[in-house]
Amino acid sequence: MRIDGVATRVGPDAVVVTAEHELDVLSSAVVAGGFTRARTILNVHVSKSFACADATATVAAAAHRLGVPVPWVGLLTAAWTERAELAVAEADGVRALVVATIGLSHASAAGITARAAPVPATINTIVVLDANPAPAAMVNAVSTVTEVKTDVLRAAGVRCADGRAATGTPTDAIVVAATGRGPLHRFGGPLSDVGWAAATATREALEAGVRRWLIDNRDSAGPETRDGASR
Repeated sequence: MRIDGVATRVGPDAVVVTAEHELDVLSSAVVAGGFTRARTILNVHVSKSFACADATATVAAAAHRLGVPVPWVGLLTAAWTERAELAVAEADGVRALVVATIGLSHASAAGITARAAPVPATINTIVVLDANPAPAAMVNAVSTVTEVKTDVLRAAGVRCADGRAATGTPTDAIVVAATGRGPLHRFGGPLSDVGWAAATATREALEAGVRRWLIDNRDSAGPETRDGASR
């Protein structure tokens, strides 16, 4: 099951979601975030030592190297992009495709963990809706996806360095994109068609990704690394 006109590519350099036509997008992406329109959503792998000031140039270079169409929205992560988890769910004609990358080496609890400089060890969740949600419904969907993320982490027993239950990582990002097809949807909460499809696919992807990350790190002496970067 997929979304017509939307292609997903997963590899060691990036996760790439490309649409034949521009999508309506709301995101907390580090590059081109906010409300916008885009044909490509990029989740680019960087090392843990990456300087966030270089975000725009880094995403632009990846977009050029990968030959993706403009306009685009860009995310960064130190997680293994080739291990991205994909899931699809549908509710009364609304289909949601979710692509998520998981890095838990800097788990945090919102409102409790002390402030710190951003680090690209992150949970990045890309949601593409084959639907026509109103702007408020897209904001609502972001909230719904965040609820799912926190619940998945708590159910899996993910803890911060001080032992508190984690709600995420300091640099988690969410993208909600929509094709604009079909009737207008005013709501994106957990029991709406838009929210239910997004939440169900998000839960499947995040549960699989968190489970794999915890298994991969269970017996290691320290956080999992690649290119000298902990995840």
